[in-house]
Amino acid sequence: VQLQASGGGLVPAGGSLRLSCAASGRHFRSYAAGWFRQAPGKERGFVASIMWNGVGTRYADSVKDRFIISRDNAKNTVYLQMNSLNAEDTAVYYCAAGNSYLNVRSDEYNSWGQGTQVTVSS
Repeated sequence: VQLQASGGGLVPAGGSLRLSCAASGRHFRSYAAGWFRQAPGKERGFVASIMWNGVGTRYADSVKDRFIISRDNAKNTVYLQMNSLNAEDTAVYYCAAGNSYLNVRSDEYNSWGQGTQVTVSS
């Protein structure tokens, strides 16, 4: 599975962005998908994940009630709607595919996109 993230940019604090992750490969719809982020000088950390069929989702505490992960398997695309953004959300965001949406460690995901930069201005 090959993944390509897009949709990042510069947004003021309190604003919103929607990230997209387009996948190639007909098996993507059978995988869980996740979003991770990495700020300068920090390790890559879990943001959100979604079950292969979209029924189950999981969020990091820091983004719960602000971010929404979803997927459209007909389009082989996963989305991350980010609302009420703040400076702490500034990072490179990566999408990934793996075996279980319950996984929160980056080494539990085996396919990665190239990342998209999100910068929140305060």
